[in-house]
Amino acid sequence: MSRVRIPDCMAEIPDITIEVSHLKKSYGSLHAVNDLSFSVKRGEIIGLLGPNGAGKSTTMRILTGYLPATSGSVRICGLPVASQSQETKRFIGYMPENNPLPEDMRVSEYLWFRGRLKEMPRAKLRSRIDEVLELCDIKRNRHRIIGRLSKGNKQRVGIAEAILAEPAIIIMDEPTIGLDPHQILIVRDLIASLRGRMSVIISSHILPEIEATCDRVLIINSGRIVAQGSPSELRQEIFGHASYRIEFAGDAGALAHHLSTIEPTLKIVAVSEPATDGFQVATLMTDSTSDLGEKLLQGLPIQGYRIRSLGRTQPSLEDVFLAATRRSWDARLPDKKPGQGDDRAPLPKA
Repeated sequence: MSRVRIPDCMAEIPDITIEVSHLKKSYGSLHAVNDLSFSVKRGEIIGLLGPNGAGKSTTMRILTGYLPATSGSVRICGLPVASQSQETKRFIGYMPENNPLPEDMRVSEYLWFRGRLKEMPRAKLRSRIDEVLELCDIKRNRHRIIGRLSKGNKQRVGIAEAILAEPAIIIMDEPTIGLDPHQILIVRDLIASLRGRMSVIISSHILPEIEATCDRVLIINSGRIVAQGSPSELRQEIFGHASYRIEFAGDAGALAHHLSTIEPTLKIVAVSEPATDGFQVATLMTDSTSDLGEKLLQGLPIQGYRIRSLGRTQPSLEDVFLAATRRSWDARLPDKKPGQGDDRAPLPKA
Protein backbone atom coordinates (compact mmCIF):
# COMPACT_ATOMS: atom_id res chain seq x y z
CA MET A 1 0.00 0.00 0.00
CA SER A 2 1.35 3.44 -0.92
CA ARG A 3 1.82 6.03 1.78
CA VAL A 4 0.08 9.35 2.12
CA ARG A 5 2.11 12.32 0.88
CA ILE A 6 2.30 15.36 3.11
CA PRO A 7 2.48 18.80 1.49
CA ASP A 8 5.31 21.23 2.24
CA CYS A 9 3.00 23.54 4.20
CA MET A 10 2.66 20.83 6.85
CA ALA A 11 6.12 21.87 8.08
CA GLU A 12 4.42 24.97 9.53
CA ILE A 13 1.98 22.92 11.63
CA PRO A 14 2.70 23.31 15.39
CA ASP A 15 3.63 20.37 17.60
CA ILE A 16 0.24 20.60 19.38
CA THR A 17 -2.45 20.50 16.71
CA ILE A 18 -5.54 20.33 18.96
CA GLU A 19 -5.97 22.11 22.31
CA VAL A 20 -9.25 21.69 24.18
CA SER A 21 -9.71 23.57 27.44
CA HIS A 22 -12.70 23.29 29.80
CA LEU A 23 -15.06 22.63 26.90
CA LYS A 24 -18.79 22.60 27.69
CA LYS A 25 -21.88 22.10 25.55
CA SER A 26 -25.29 22.28 27.19
CA TYR A 27 -28.84 21.87 25.95
CA GLY A 28 -30.85 23.40 28.74
CA SER A 29 -30.10 21.33 31.83
CA LEU A 30 -28.45 18.54 29.78
CA HIS A 31 -24.65 18.73 29.67
CA ALA A 32 -23.58 16.85 26.53
CA VAL A 33 -19.96 17.91 27.07
CA ASN A 34 -18.95 18.83 30.60
CA ASP A 35 -15.56 20.47 31.29
CA LEU A 36 -13.53 18.52 28.73
CA SER A 37 -9.79 19.25 28.45
CA PHE A 38 -7.16 17.46 26.35
CA SER A 39 -4.55 18.06 23.68
CA VAL A 40 -3.34 16.15 20.64
CA LYS A 41 0.22 16.18 19.33
CA ARG A 42 1.14 16.37 15.69
CA GLY A 43 1.17 12.86 14.23
CA GLU A 44 -0.62 11.28 17.22
CA ILE A 45 -3.52 8.87 16.73
CA ILE A 46 -6.21 9.20 19.41
CA GLY A 47 -9.11 6.85 20.06
CA LEU A 48 -12.28 8.39 21.49
CA LEU A 49 -14.37 5.85 23.39
CA GLY A 50 -17.59 6.15 25.31
CA PRO A 51 -21.10 4.70 25.62
CA ASN A 52 -23.91 6.06 23.46
CA GLY A 53 -24.72 9.61 24.52
CA ALA A 54 -21.35 10.14 26.17
CA GLY A 55 -20.58 13.25 24.11
CA LYS A 56 -18.16 11.88 21.50
CA SER A 57 -19.95 13.10 18.37
CA THR A 58 -20.78 16.45 20.01
CA THR A 59 -17.09 16.94 20.83
CA MET A 60 -16.09 16.14 17.26
CA ARG A 61 -18.62 18.58 15.83
CA ILE A 62 -17.29 21.33 18.09
CA LEU A 63 -13.69 20.55 17.07
CA THR A 64 -14.60 20.83 13.41
CA GLY A 65 -16.50 24.09 13.83
CA TYR A 66 -19.89 22.64 12.89
CA LEU A 67 -21.31 23.19 16.36
CA PRO A 68 -20.63 26.09 18.77
CA ALA A 69 -19.56 25.39 22.32
CA THR A 70 -21.42 26.78 25.33
CA SER A 71 -18.13 27.67 27.02
CA GLY A 72 -14.47 26.72 27.01
CA SER A 73 -12.06 26.93 24.10
CA VAL A 74 -10.78 24.85 21.20
CA ARG A 75 -7.68 25.74 19.21
CA ILE A 76 -6.82 24.01 15.94
CA CYS A 77 -3.18 24.44 14.91
CA GLY A 78 -3.03 27.47 17.18
CA LEU A 79 -6.19 29.14 15.84
CA PRO A 80 -9.37 29.55 17.94
CA VAL A 81 -12.30 27.68 16.43
CA ALA A 82 -14.89 30.03 17.97
CA SER A 83 -13.67 33.13 16.12
CA GLN A 84 -11.86 31.63 13.11
CA SER A 85 -13.90 28.55 12.21
CA GLN A 86 -13.42 28.98 8.46
CA GLU A 87 -9.63 29.13 8.82
CA THR A 88 -9.48 26.15 11.16
CA LYS A 89 -11.56 24.02 8.79
CA ARG A 90 -8.71 24.23 6.28
CA PHE A 91 -6.63 22.09 8.66
CA ILE A 92 -9.28 19.39 9.16
CA GLY A 93 -10.56 16.40 7.22
CA TYR A 94 -13.85 15.32 8.80
CA MET A 95 -15.87 12.17 8.27
CA PRO A 96 -19.07 12.31 10.35
CA GLU A 97 -21.09 9.28 11.40
CA ASN A 98 -23.67 8.39 8.73
CA ASN A 99 -21.78 10.56 6.26
CA PRO A 100 -24.33 12.37 4.01
CA LEU A 101 -23.00 11.63 0.52
CA PRO A 102 -24.76 12.84 -2.67
CA GLU A 103 -26.53 9.77 -4.02
CA ASP A 104 -26.65 10.98 -7.64
CA MET A 105 -22.96 11.83 -8.16
CA ARG A 106 -20.24 9.51 -9.39
CA VAL A 107 -17.35 8.83 -7.01
CA SER A 108 -14.73 10.70 -9.04
CA GLU A 109 -17.13 13.62 -9.64
CA TYR A 110 -17.81 13.93 -5.93
CA LEU A 111 -14.12 13.89 -5.02
CA TRP A 112 -13.39 16.50 -7.71
CA PHE A 113 -16.23 18.67 -6.40
CA ARG A 114 -15.00 18.38 -2.79
CA GLY A 115 -11.41 19.02 -3.82
CA ARG A 116 -12.34 22.26 -5.56
CA LEU A 117 -14.35 23.33 -2.50
CA LYS A 118 -11.19 22.72 -0.49
CA GLU A 119 -9.38 25.03 -2.93
CA MET A 120 -7.05 22.32 -4.22
CA PRO A 121 -5.33 23.34 -7.48
CA ARG A 122 -6.61 21.55 -10.58
CA ALA A 123 -3.12 20.41 -11.55
CA LYS A 124 -2.73 18.51 -8.30
CA LEU A 125 -6.30 17.40 -7.72
CA ARG A 126 -6.52 14.82 -10.50
CA SER A 127 -3.46 12.87 -9.35
CA ARG A 128 -4.53 13.19 -5.70
CA ILE A 129 -7.94 11.69 -6.49
CA ASP A 130 -6.18 8.71 -8.10
CA GLU A 131 -4.06 8.36 -4.97
CA VAL A 132 -6.90 8.38 -2.44
CA LEU A 133 -8.95 5.98 -4.59
CA GLU A 134 -6.00 3.60 -4.47
CA LEU A 135 -5.42 4.13 -0.75
CA CYS A 136 -9.05 3.40 0.07
CA ASP A 137 -9.30 0.47 -2.38
CA ILE A 138 -12.17 1.96 -4.41
CA LYS A 139 -10.39 2.68 -7.69
CA ARG A 140 -12.63 0.21 -9.51
CA ASN A 141 -15.66 2.21 -8.35
CA ARG A 142 -14.48 5.64 -9.49
CA HIS A 143 -17.12 5.91 -12.24
CA ARG A 144 -19.98 4.37 -10.27
CA ILE A 145 -22.88 6.40 -8.89
CA ILE A 146 -22.54 6.73 -5.11
CA GLY A 147 -26.17 5.80 -4.47
CA ARG A 148 -25.56 2.38 -6.03
CA LEU A 149 -22.57 1.53 -3.85
CA SER A 150 -22.66 -0.81 -0.87
CA LYS A 151 -22.59 0.71 2.59
CA GLY A 152 -18.96 -0.33 3.04
CA ASN A 153 -17.88 1.32 -0.19
CA LYS A 154 -19.77 4.48 0.75
CA GLN A 155 -17.80 4.54 4.00
CA ARG A 156 -14.56 4.35 2.05
CA VAL A 157 -15.68 7.20 -0.21
CA GLY A 158 -16.17 9.25 2.95
CA ILE A 159 -12.68 8.36 4.17
CA ALA A 160 -11.21 9.24 0.77
CA GLU A 161 -12.88 12.66 0.93
CA ALA A 162 -11.60 13.26 4.49
CA ILE A 163 -7.95 12.72 3.52
CA LEU A 164 -8.23 14.24 0.05
CA ALA A 165 -6.67 17.64 0.82
CA GLU A 166 -3.97 16.10 3.06
CA PRO A 167 -5.03 18.09 6.15
CA ALA A 168 -3.05 18.34 9.36
CA ILE A 169 -5.93 16.74 11.32
CA ILE A 170 -8.23 13.85 10.43
CA ILE A 171 -11.40 13.34 12.48
CA MET A 172 -13.43 10.20 11.83
CA ASP A 173 -16.66 9.29 13.63
CA GLU A 174 -17.24 5.52 13.39
CA PRO A 175 -15.23 5.08 10.16
CA THR A 176 -15.51 1.27 10.08
CA ILE A 177 -19.31 0.98 10.38
CA GLY A 178 -20.55 -1.34 7.62
CA LEU A 179 -17.11 -2.60 6.60
CA ASP A 180 -16.27 -6.28 6.29
CA PRO A 181 -13.11 -7.66 8.01
CA HIS A 182 -11.00 -7.21 4.87
CA GLN A 183 -12.09 -3.60 4.48
CA ILE A 184 -11.47 -2.92 8.19
CA LEU A 185 -7.86 -4.07 7.75
CA ILE A 186 -7.47 -1.69 4.81
CA VAL A 187 -8.77 1.22 6.90
CA ARG A 188 -6.51 0.21 9.80
CA ASP A 189 -3.45 0.20 7.54
CA LEU A 190 -4.52 3.52 6.05
CA ILE A 191 -4.83 5.16 9.47
CA ALA A 192 -1.53 3.64 10.61
CA SER A 193 0.17 5.18 7.55
CA LEU A 194 -0.78 8.63 8.88
CA ARG A 195 1.05 8.11 12.20
CA GLY A 196 3.74 10.71 12.77
CA ARG A 197 2.41 12.84 9.91
CA MET A 198 -1.18 13.81 10.64
CA SER A 199 -3.08 13.98 13.89
CA VAL A 200 -6.00 11.55 13.86
CA ILE A 201 -9.02 11.29 16.17
CA ILE A 202 -11.17 8.19 15.74
CA SER A 203 -14.43 7.38 17.45
CA SER A 204 -15.39 3.72 17.26
CA HIS A 205 -17.21 0.96 19.14
CA ILE A 206 -14.90 -1.69 17.62
CA LEU A 207 -12.47 -1.73 20.53
CA PRO A 208 -9.87 -4.15 19.06
CA GLU A 209 -9.48 -1.71 16.15
CA ILE A 210 -8.89 1.18 18.54
CA GLU A 211 -6.32 -0.85 20.49
CA ALA A 212 -4.48 -1.93 17.34
CA THR A 213 -4.44 1.54 15.80
CA CYS A 214 -4.29 4.25 18.46
CA ASP A 215 -1.37 5.65 20.44
CA ARG A 216 -3.65 6.98 23.17
CA VAL A 217 -7.24 6.44 24.24
CA LEU A 218 -9.67 8.92 25.79
CA ILE A 219 -12.64 7.31 27.53
CA ILE A 220 -15.59 9.70 27.88
CA ASN A 221 -18.70 9.24 29.96
CA SER A 222 -21.44 11.84 30.53
CA GLY A 223 -19.36 14.47 28.77
CA ARG A 224 -16.27 13.99 30.94
CA ILE A 225 -12.97 12.20 30.43
CA VAL A 226 -12.97 9.36 32.94
CA ALA A 227 -9.68 7.75 31.85
CA GLN A 228 -6.94 8.40 29.32
CA GLY A 229 -3.60 6.96 28.30
CA SER A 230 -2.18 4.18 26.18
CA PRO A 231 -4.00 0.83 26.39
CA SER A 232 -1.24 -0.56 28.64
CA GLU A 233 -1.34 2.51 30.90
CA LEU A 234 -5.11 2.23 31.20
CA ARG A 235 -4.87 -1.43 32.20
CA GLN A 236 -2.44 -0.53 34.94
CA GLU A 237 -4.53 2.44 36.12
CA ILE A 238 -7.88 0.62 36.15
CA PHE A 239 -6.87 -2.89 37.19
CA GLY A 240 -3.45 -2.41 38.75
CA HIS A 241 -2.32 -6.00 38.30
CA ALA A 242 -1.11 -8.59 35.82
CA SER A 243 -2.14 -12.25 35.72
CA TYR A 244 -0.22 -15.37 34.73
CA ARG A 245 -1.42 -18.85 33.91
CA ILE A 246 1.12 -21.55 34.60
CA GLU A 247 0.87 -25.31 34.00
CA PHE A 248 3.23 -27.10 36.36
CA ALA A 249 4.04 -30.37 38.07
CA GLY A 250 5.46 -30.32 41.57
CA ASP A 251 4.63 -29.55 45.19
CA ALA A 252 1.52 -27.32 45.00
CA GLY A 253 1.57 -26.75 48.75
CA ALA A 254 4.97 -25.09 48.64
CA LEU A 255 4.28 -23.12 45.46
CA ALA A 256 3.28 -19.90 47.25
CA HIS A 257 6.53 -19.88 49.24
CA HIS A 258 8.70 -20.41 46.17
CA LEU A 259 6.81 -17.75 44.21
CA SER A 260 7.45 -15.20 46.98
CA THR A 261 11.20 -15.76 46.63
CA ILE A 262 10.95 -15.05 42.89
CA GLU A 263 8.70 -11.96 43.22
CA PRO A 264 7.20 -10.93 46.59
CA THR A 265 4.05 -9.50 44.95
CA LEU A 266 3.12 -12.80 43.25
CA LYS A 267 -0.05 -14.31 44.72
CA ILE A 268 -1.88 -17.52 43.86
CA VAL A 269 -5.48 -16.87 42.82
CA ALA A 270 -6.46 -20.47 42.01
CA VAL A 271 -4.93 -23.91 41.55
CA SER A 272 -6.63 -26.78 39.73
CA GLU A 273 -6.67 -30.38 40.83
CA PRO A 274 -3.80 -32.49 39.43
CA ALA A 275 -4.48 -34.18 36.09
CA THR A 276 -3.68 -37.86 35.52
CA ASP A 277 -0.21 -36.87 34.34
CA GLY A 278 0.42 -34.88 37.52
CA PHE A 279 0.24 -31.41 35.98
CA GLN A 280 -1.84 -28.64 37.53
CA VAL A 281 -2.85 -25.17 36.40
CA ALA A 282 -2.25 -22.17 38.67
CA THR A 283 -3.49 -18.62 38.13
CA LEU A 284 -1.15 -16.01 39.58
CA MET A 285 -1.58 -12.29 40.18
CA THR A 286 0.94 -9.52 40.78
CA ASP A 287 1.05 -5.75 41.16
CA SER A 288 4.40 -5.66 39.37
CA THR A 289 4.43 -3.92 35.98
CA SER A 290 7.46 -5.94 34.86
CA ASP A 291 7.14 -9.07 32.76
CA LEU A 292 7.88 -11.91 35.19
CA GLY A 293 7.73 -14.72 32.65
CA GLU A 294 11.49 -15.22 32.41
CA LYS A 295 11.90 -15.13 36.19
CA LEU A 296 9.25 -17.83 36.60
CA LEU A 297 10.72 -20.03 33.89
CA GLN A 298 14.16 -19.80 35.48
CA GLY A 299 13.24 -19.83 39.17
CA LEU A 300 10.63 -22.60 39.45
CA PRO A 301 12.66 -25.41 37.82
CA ILE A 302 15.44 -24.69 40.31
CA GLN A 303 12.91 -25.50 43.06
CA GLY A 304 12.06 -28.81 41.43
CA TYR A 305 8.99 -27.82 39.38
CA ARG A 306 8.38 -28.90 35.81
CA ILE A 307 6.81 -26.21 33.65
CA ARG A 308 4.75 -27.21 30.61
CA SER A 309 3.28 -23.83 29.71
CA LEU A 310 3.32 -20.24 30.91
CA GLY A 311 1.26 -17.34 29.65
CA ARG A 312 0.54 -13.79 30.71
CA THR A 313 -3.10 -12.71 30.55
CA GLN A 314 -4.30 -9.14 30.63
CA PRO A 315 -7.66 -7.40 30.53
CA SER A 316 -8.91 -6.46 27.09
CA LEU A 317 -9.61 -2.86 26.15
CA GLU A 318 -13.29 -3.78 26.48
CA ASP A 319 -12.69 -4.73 30.13
CA VAL A 320 -10.90 -1.42 30.69
CA PHE A 321 -13.70 0.52 28.97
CA LEU A 322 -16.44 -1.14 31.03
CA ALA A 323 -14.54 -0.68 34.29
CA ALA A 324 -13.73 2.99 33.61
CA THR A 325 -17.29 3.93 32.69
CA ARG A 326 -18.69 1.91 35.60
CA ARG A 327 -16.27 3.64 37.95
CA SER A 328 -17.47 7.06 36.78
CA TRP A 329 -21.12 6.04 37.23
CA ASP A 330 -20.43 4.74 40.74
CA ALA A 331 -18.64 7.96 41.64
CA ARG A 332 -21.87 9.87 41.03
CA LEU A 333 -24.08 7.56 43.09
CA PRO A 334 -25.37 9.08 46.35
CA ASP A 335 -23.93 7.63 49.54
CA LYS A 336 -25.87 4.59 50.68
CA LYS A 337 -27.16 4.14 54.17
CA PRO A 338 -25.87 1.15 56.13
CA GLY A 339 -27.54 -2.01 54.96
CA GLN A 340 -28.28 -0.72 51.48
CA GLY A 341 -26.39 -2.88 49.01
CA ASP A 342 -25.52 -2.71 45.34
CA ASP A 343 -26.42 -5.77 43.31
CA ARG A 344 -23.72 -5.04 40.74
CA ALA A 345 -20.34 -6.73 40.79
CA PRO A 346 -17.54 -4.84 42.62
CA LEU A 347 -15.07 -2.83 40.61
CA PRO A 348 -11.56 -4.11 40.07
CA LYS A 349 -8.77 -2.35 41.88
CA ALA A 350 -8.17 1.15 40.50
